[in-house]
This record gives sequence, structure tokens and C-alpha cells, in this order.
Amino acid sequence: MQRPHHKFWPKRLPHSLRPPATSLWDNLAISAQRYPDKAALVFFGQVLTYKDVQQQAERLAARLYTLGVRQGDRVMLDMQNCPQLVIAHFAILRANAVVVPVNPMNRAEELKHYITDPDAKVAITTADLAAEIARANNALPEGQRLAHMIVTHFTDAFDVQGPGAQDMPAAWRDWLLAKHPLPALEGGETIGWQAALDTMAAAPELLVGPGDLAILPYTSGTTGLPKGCMHLHASIMHNAVSSSVWGNATAENVTLLVVPMFHITGMVSVMHASIYASATLVVMPRWDRDLAGRLISQWKVTAWTNIPTMVIDLLGSPSFDQFDLSSLVHIGGGGAAMPQAVAQRLLEQFGLRYVEGYGLTETAAPSHSNPPDDPKQQCLGIPFMSCDARVIDPETLHEVTTGEQGEIIVHGPMVFDGYWKRPDATAGVFIEFAGKRFFRTGDLGYVDADGYFFLTDRLKRMINASGFKVWPAEVEALMFRHPAIQEACIISARDSYRGETVKAVVVLRASHKGQVSEQDIIDWCRANMAVYKVPRIVQFADALPKSGSGKVMWRTLQEAEARTD
Repeated sequence: MQRPHHKFWPKRLPHSLRPPATSLWDNLAISAQRYPDKAALVFFGQVLTYKDVQQQAERLAARLYTLGVRQGDRVMLDMQNCPQLVIAHFAILRANAVVVPVNPMNRAEELKHYITDPDAKVAITTADLAAEIARANNALPEGQRLAHMIVTHFTDAFDVQGPGAQDMPAAWRDWLLAKHPLPALEGGETIGWQAALDTMAAAPELLVGPGDLAILPYTSGTTGLPKGCMHLHASIMHNAVSSSVWGNATAENVTLLVVPMFHITGMVSVMHASIYASATLVVMPRWDRDLAGRLISQWKVTAWTNIPTMVIDLLGSPSFDQFDLSSLVHIGGGGAAMPQAVAQRLLEQFGLRYVEGYGLTETAAPSHSNPPDDPKQQCLGIPFMSCDARVIDPETLHEVTTGEQGEIIVHGPMVFDGYWKRPDATAGVFIEFAGKRFFRTGDLGYVDADGYFFLTDRLKRMINASGFKVWPAEVEALMFRHPAIQEACIISARDSYRGETVKAVVVLRASHKGQVSEQDIIDWCRANMAVYKVPRIVQFADALPKSGSGKVMWRTLQEAEARTD
């Protein structure tokens, strides 16, 4: 059925796409067969070919098998962007196992959940994070701990004396070049990266296909601990292939990979899409505007997926005039709206239309994207390939009219299979609509007359800080561990750079009043949770507003904060 947005559909593309009926591993294997000597990964000047990546992933898969990893087992993967993350990700898939990507900013208290909930017995990480995982593991009861941890140093992936290494930001040198001792794993063993790859064993037979579990990324919510989103090879494959063709990707693409690969966008829309297309990935471990400018210039980067704050930062660099961005042909991203003035500058100065998209962990990144030739600004875009999206009244569940606000719901092959071990939560986010199973996003928006979707608000309680989703219930649960905190309520506050930032309204225990400062609370949070979750503002209160049933009325605090903006 023709929908209004089909008028703006890229004419070269079908409305839906049938992805390959193979595993995600096959994408790497096929690219390595076609382009064995082509650069797959570039990291501080070091080039790994597709053949290199395939061979190292197969050796690591063989090691995982000798460590007892079997089909369907979950393997924890906790790293900043680096070649080893890509190798380990595909090794886990090659071992017929399931990747559990973990945000490397998580601290020990948070990491316990990523060991126990997926029943992980093996973790793969970088040396700068290994001690934190060991601390989390060693605090767990026997029987819930890891059996093995494979640890790599960043220097396993590049020549520290090479010219590429000399180009790294000075502030990163201690972090990237440091040699950390391998921490002890109670009840288990820690294995170095080279030792793990040094095996003559063969990788097991590849048994998995489209219908098997591939990735278990975690997403937080309005209540409780983060929930694992079960993604099959098929759902990730669909959006990897669709993202590739939507962005006109070819094997000649050179992609700047700086959005984190632990996150669904970096993993699917950048890493998997690029590997499928046999493109070259220029890898940055984290954001630095001047390094990004130099890499785009040096490697003639053609495609860059980002969050808008990165573009704003790069354009504001004092060295900006020294960079050559002329090779860029595709730029886009999501997580937050691109300011209209910045989008206009990209168009006027570089002829680049910024392509915004929208998606959730549950939808394997894009469920919506702007057509590259017809994007609208501050817009989620149109339903992605093979996707049916509607806007409904969240109470009546009836579709609303054009321009009317309602909840965005999504149906398509990119939608996840459900929450790991949480049938109740799964049942709560799916509805039958128009004879199909739709996922309720919890986001409020509307559709314009052209069929483009716009975000207006959230049903779910969530803070979007520079594209990072912060779930207040999770932050509150961690803050309650502080001995001085009697109650805490997390709300969002406006921030000129991050868009939103995290604010905590805190009631101190009587015994600690006058003994603990706002900065003390912030410092404790920084030591006990990922930095993007840490409240930037702490406000002490004598009491929190509560309903008749005793529930904290967070909306009252949020509305009061909005009035102060």
C-alpha cells in the first residue's frame, strides 16, 4: 500500500528488503574472500586487512571453544572502540555464541548485572577495564562468577613507534600506552590477548543462522535493572544490509567509526553495515575533534555517522581551516536533533545534507531515517526499509490523525525478539495492531502530511544527554547505596551543550546533614556509575513530593525544573 512518505522514497531502492539467509559471521567471511588484502580496519596508522580480521577472529573463536563456549552461550564484550572489539565480536559469533555488549563506562556495581543476568562465563575486555570487571566478579557468590577473562592492551593493535601513534592526542597517551597487570579472577583465569590467539585448534563448525540469537544488548527502562534485548542474526542482518544500501555504501567506502560499537547504532549501522559492504573502517577509541578532522583528511573518509554534538565540536575547532572534509559524501546520525543552523552550514559550506535517523536498542538501531536526498531537519525521518510505523493514542490504541501527537509504534524484521528472561516486560511492550505485532516505543510524536515522523515527548521517563540515554530509575537505585542518602529523585535539566543533563534532588539522612556536600555526592556517583549517568547538579531538599500512595511525584519536580529554565 502506498503511504505518503513513499513519494520521497529513494527511487533506486525497494520499499522492503530481503536480507541474506546467512549468519552475521558470513558477512565478514565473504568480504575476506572477495577482498582479502583490502583495509578493513585502520587504527592509529595500523592497517588490518579483511584477511587479517577473519583469521584472528577464527583463532579467537577456536580459543573460546576450548574454554567451553558452546552454541547459544553468552559472552560479555566490554571495550572502547578498537580493532580487538571487532575481532572479538565476530569471534563470538563464529563460536556460535551470543555477544553481550557492555558500556565500558560502567563501574563494578553496574557490571555485576552484566555477568549474572546473561549467565556469562567468559568476558573479553581491554586492560584498562579488566580490574573493574574483576572487582565486580570477585564480589559475586561462587557459581555466578566468570570462568575466564580474555584481556587485550590497546597496543596489541598498533605500532607504538609508528607515525599513526605519534598523531594521537597527548591526553590519551597514558591511557592507550599503559601496560596494566592482568588482574586475578577469583575462581577463574585471566588470559592475555596474544596467548588467546596463539592456538592451533580449529574453530568449531558454524551452526548458527538467521533464527538464532546473536546479540544481547542491554537497555534500561523506567523501573529496575537493565534488560537484555534478544536480537537474532536476522534482525541485525536486516538493518546492517538496509543501512548499507540506504547510505549508498560500496566497497570503496571509507567510514569514520567514532560512535561507540557497544551501542546499537555503532554496532549495526556502522560496524556491521560496513563489514557487509566490504568498506574500510577508520577507528577512533573515543571522540577528539582535531583527531577526527585529521583522520577525515588523511584517509579521505566518505561516510561519517555521529551524534550532532560531535559535528558542532568539530566545526568549532580552532584548527578547522586545516582540515579537508571534501571527501565526505554522507553524514548523519541521531540521538539528538541537529540544530538547524549547523545543518544549514553543512549544506552551504560542504554541500552535505545531514541525515537524521531514529531507532532504539529494541529495533536494532534505525526504524526511521530521512531519505538522503530529501531530509527534513529536526526530523526522525520516514519508516525505514521493511518497516511499518504508526502513531496511536496511547490510551485507546487507535491511530491518530496527521499532525496529532501520539505514541510511535513499529513493526518490521528489525524489531527484537523480546527481553531476556523477562516475558512480563516483553508482553508489556507489544500490541496487536492492524493484524500485526507492533512494538511500543514509548516515544511521543506525530506524522506530517508528507509522512515524516517528528519526536515531541516521551511516555517513558528518560534523559537524553548528548545522545546517551540515562534512565532515572537506574541512577536512583545506585544512589540509594550511598550511606548518606535517604531518598533521591533524578530529573533532567537543560544544558546548552548536552541538550539535557542529569540532576539529582536528594534528601539526606538526618545523621549526615551538614556532613556531606553536593560535590561529595557527585564525586561518589562518579566512582560508582558510568560517567554519563553521574548527576551534574545535586540539589538538597528536606522532602520529596509524594502521592497519596507514597510514590515520589517526579513529574512535579521535573515541571518545577522546567519553570526555572
